[in-house]
Formats: sequence, C-alpha cells, structure tokens
Amino acid sequence: MLARSRLPAALPLRRLLSTKAIPPPKLFDYATVTSHIHVSDAISAVEAAFGALARGKVDVPFPMHIGIDETASAGPGDCHIKGGYVSGESTWTVKLACVSFYKNVADGLPPGGGIFVVMNAKNGAPLAVIQENRFLTDVRTGAAGGISVKYLTKPTDKTVGFIGTGAIAKSMARATAAVRPGFTGFAYGADAEMAQSFCDEMRAELGCEFTAVGSAEELCASAKVVFTQTPGSATVLERSMLQPGSTVIASGSDQPTKQELPVDLLANCKYVCDLVGQVSKVGELRSALAAGAMTEADVYAELGQVVNGDKPGREGDEIIVCDLTGTGAQDAAIGQVAWEKLSKL
Repeated sequence: MLARSRLPAALPLRRLLSTKAIPPPKLFDYATVTSHIHVSDAISAVEAAFGALARGKVDVPFPMHIGIDETASAGPGDCHIKGGYVSGESTWTVKLACVSFYKNVADGLPPGGGIFVVMNAKNGAPLAVIQENRFLTDVRTGAAGGISVKYLTKPTDKTVGFIGTGAIAKSMARATAAVRPGFTGFAYGADAEMAQSFCDEMRAELGCEFTAVGSAEELCASAKVVFTQTPGSATVLERSMLQPGSTVIASGSDQPTKQELPVDLLANCKYVCDLVGQVSKVGELRSALAAGAMTEADVYAELGQVVNGDKPGREGDEIIVCDLTGTGAQDAAIGQVAWEKLSKL
C-alpha cells in the first residue's frame, strides 16, 4: 500500500486558503459512455494495474458494502463501493456499483445503477462524474478475464465456455476475442432462451462460432477455458467435469454469501486470484478457508505476479482456477481510460 501524504508542518495557514474556485466536474451520461468505451480499450491498462498492484504500487482500500433492506420506500438492493490509485497516474477513481434492485424490473428499469467519480491526482479536484450503470465495471471485469486467458491458458486453447450468460459473460467473450481471436464458444445457463440469445449475439458480433449446450457437464467436456459468472450461492460445476489442462476463470463471487466452485476443486488446483486479502473474505477462497481445506499460503499467485513474470502461469496440463472478485486497481485503470477518451469529446 502506498504511503499516506502529510501536510508539511511549516506550511503557513494563509497558503491553505483557496483563491480560485475548482471547476465543476464534467458529467458523462450512460449513452455517451457505452458508445465510446470498449473492452479492448481497457485490457492493457488493467494489465498494467494488476502488475502495479503486485508490486505494491496501488492504494486499494477494502471494498465497502451498503445493504438496502426492503421497506415500503426502499430496496431491496446492494451498493458496492470500490476505488484506488495507481502510483504515477494522473487520476484516481471511486466507484459506486448498485445491484440487486430487482423490483426495478416491474417498472421497466435495470436492477441497479452506478457511477464512477474520477479525480485529479495532482490537486484533488473532481474531473468527471460518469454515469455508467455498471457498464465500466463489466468492461474492467472482462479485461481481467482476457488477461487471465492470456497468461493462464495455452495459445492452442481455443475452446471457451461460459456458465452464466448475462452482461459479464458478454464482456468476458469480447475480451477473450481480443486476446484469442477465432475461438469457439459454448454457453450454458439456467435460462436456455437467454443462453441461445447470448450465442446468437456473440456469434454476430465477434465472428466466432457459439453453441448453447444443455448442461455444465457438456460445456466442460467441450471447452478447455471455462468462465463462470453467476450470482447465486450454489456451485455451478464439479471438479470431475473438467478436462486436464482446463482453466476456470470465476468472477461471480464478490460477497460472503456467494460461491461458484466446489472446495475440492479449489484445494486441488493451481489457484490464482486478483487480491488475496479480498478473495479470502468475499471470493471463492473464503469457502475453502472456512472448510479448512486451504490456507492463504496455498494461493499460488496473484494475477499481477504472473503478469510481472514473478510466477509462471500455464506450465502444463495442471488445472488452474483464477478467482476474480474485482479490485479498486481495475476501477482506477478503467477510470483513467474513460477520462482520457471522454474528456476529448
């Protein structure tokens, strides 16, 4: 973690009194954001942020969670607050991601929203308020998935499966296409119609063949790279389903109530994660720790260590699990990318 700055003791009080007004931040609406920012824009920045995180060059506080209980005037819903600063960058970011407001559906609204607040790292002034409604979160999550494919799979692994076929799955598919073009996709979800729609959309957009399958077992038998991005607390596959040399990239767990992968898989794989201190509390590792099947010492590496070359990624036919809970480093990176692009409009 970066050292905290301190006010010089000899600084006269009159120097602290402002003589100029800070300009108001720019506001970018959802339509502007979604039409100008793409997953491919984010991969290199997020990759660099993971590397900086592993070197201790990112200040990332632990995420804050605000639960909105269901009453006559509110909820139910959740708000996740993350942020960070990558040393040397010109901005830092704080993000509010609001999810699980399922009553919105009855009003024709999405089940949540969100904003990024991008700050000037030189003078502390707000530069932008970006209404992204979780779009940038999905983009930076997808970028992390693409980076995982780049470092944790063989270049010849071109069969890719998606368990869960919502917005994050689409972002993962787009990022995979950026680092592994021409892959063959498979999809499985509890809603078969939604899974088929995902395949049709991704096939048209990415130019890759996609097939909807009838079970997680069928998907794992077809794909060497398996993405899981589901919102529930039930595991979505079994260790016995996986082929030798498979890579599982899990991004559904971001709260202590969630779990996508069985403990016996976690305890018998090369386990990589985005941030040990975070996955131990809200990621897949949490369940393995609670069961006594793993300790934090059993974590093979953080993704940034692999990016930096401190630890090798894919070495042979081992099973690799990459646990992505989403870090403030990624938010800082995509915030910088978004500001650089949107501020020029």
